[in-house]
Amino acid sequence: MDITLETTLNEMKRQIDKWAAYISDKDADQIVKRTSLQIGIHDYALLEYANGRTSVSDNNLDFTVPGAAARRDAYAETLTEEQVRERIVPELAAYIGQTLDILTPALIDYHFTFAGKFRTREGEVSVRIYEYVDETKKNQLLERISSYIAKKLEEGKYPTKPLETFFLSRHLLDERLFPDMDAGRIISLFEKIQQVNKGNKHLAEHRNSLVVALRNWVEEQWLPRYFDQVGTEFQKQFKKKSDTRLENTEEGPIELILYTAILILKYEPSYSRSTGLDMLNCAIELGSARAKRLTVEGSGTFAKEYVRSRDELVECTANDVFAEVTLVIKQETEESYGRALRFLTRLLSLGFPKSYQIKLKSSVKQWLPVKGLAKSGTHRFFAQALEYPNLHPLLEEYARAAMEPFEWYADTEGEKNCMPGSYAVFGLGLADRAYFPLVEEYMGKVDEEHQSVQNHFTVALAERHGVNSETIPTLVKCILHSTDSMKLKIKGDMEDDSNLRMLLEQLRDLQSYEVEHIHYLIWGGTDKLKKLAAKAERDRGQWLSELLQLSSRRSR
Repeated sequence: MDITLETTLNEMKRQIDKWAAYISDKDADQIVKRTSLQIGIHDYALLEYANGRTSVSDNNLDFTVPGAAARRDAYAETLTEEQVRERIVPELAAYIGQTLDILTPALIDYHFTFAGKFRTREGEVSVRIYEYVDETKKNQLLERISSYIAKKLEEGKYPTKPLETFFLSRHLLDERLFPDMDAGRIISLFEKIQQVNKGNKHLAEHRNSLVVALRNWVEEQWLPRYFDQVGTEFQKQFKKKSDTRLENTEEGPIELILYTAILILKYEPSYSRSTGLDMLNCAIELGSARAKRLTVEGSGTFAKEYVRSRDELVECTANDVFAEVTLVIKQETEESYGRALRFLTRLLSLGFPKSYQIKLKSSVKQWLPVKGLAKSGTHRFFAQALEYPNLHPLLEEYARAAMEPFEWYADTEGEKNCMPGSYAVFGLGLADRAYFPLVEEYMGKVDEEHQSVQNHFTVALAERHGVNSETIPTLVKCILHSTDSMKLKIKGDMEDDSNLRMLLEQLRDLQSYEVEHIHYLIWGGTDKLKKLAAKAERDRGQWLSELLQLSSRRSR
């Protein structure tokens, strides 16, 4: 197939036009108004030519112009590298510049790069076709960043928006904006973001934005300066370049590398653990003594007597970098578990990560009588400690120190996620009704959107203590914070008039949607409750009708 250079150029321009039309099909001005930290949308585009076909995409947004994918078939390339560099790139650069001039200003970020990847007779050629920086936009963005930091972080006392963290984290690591990167200040600001959002349901989203921004900077900017990637895209491995060395192994960018690794190891899912360890190992290869200490001793934030304790009964070791506590039970006694509990409670009170896990070495293997819990070292330890009634007050003290909304034990994932303190609270609640106030406090902190183990505990609680006037108030709190997937079989218990009256009293002060949620979990929904009410007589019919009214009234 004989394609002339002019025809090829025209096709490339046509695809650029399609790309411009595609990204213009949105209200860019409204999008950037969401936050002062967004000044444009697109900052990168890639034109690819192969097999006589052209496509334009935006890799940063995983965007591809529909219908423009290159065809990978047997094709004899006609373009030469000289034609690409001497004719195509200059002409496309001019054309792209003209195209950007007529786009809505908000569509293009303060900096923009249009790259090209061409398959030629001599092989693949990658070039930067067009690049520009809008100095006016850049200065405006720098002013907005400075204002945001001063008002929302340095003086801030209230939670911030996840979208703001998404952009700010990327801006602070953008070497075009901040060529003299201040690692200490960046870390301080990232910590402040987590501090002002502590206890907020979006904390995990904020942390994820920080980790993604840091990880991208590490892998795309920092690592390539010192290492060659020798692994695959899915199993990245790094080999130190022979002619490189790090001038300062303890300060500057290396601080960000270690901070990134720590965040990944503390808060990211277990499958990301290898990424954090790889970063620490790369820092060690470059001579960072602190990176080596982190893997052995932790961050050094805590005095040694608080992270290490050893005697004839138990050995306790904590590493805040890995968010791990290792407990070696040398003698299976009440005092052994008591000492371990006191060690844990003190650690958490000092600020040890609450999203941690316990590595347990013990000759006993005990589990709580609750289905659906992770079979982990953390679970085992608390199940075994609960076997000693004299330790129950210590377990309650631990639970109150551990409970934190939107944090989860590090050795639980997915449907087995559970807030720190869960095992202690579950065991105590099942053991003694005296701990029902603790159970209710726990339920008030649960994030049912990301945790469902409370479903299994609620079922176990009803089975252990029964359904009666003493248990219904606590059961209502549990049901209220359980998910719709819970299989609760207490419908028959509501045949008892005293139980029905108690339930009615407990629901009077709830919102209508909360009442409807409880109706669903007990009776299978409001419609089924209506049928029961229609058949019921005298007082019982009246009580059931009142229950229905509570679910249909307007929310206050």
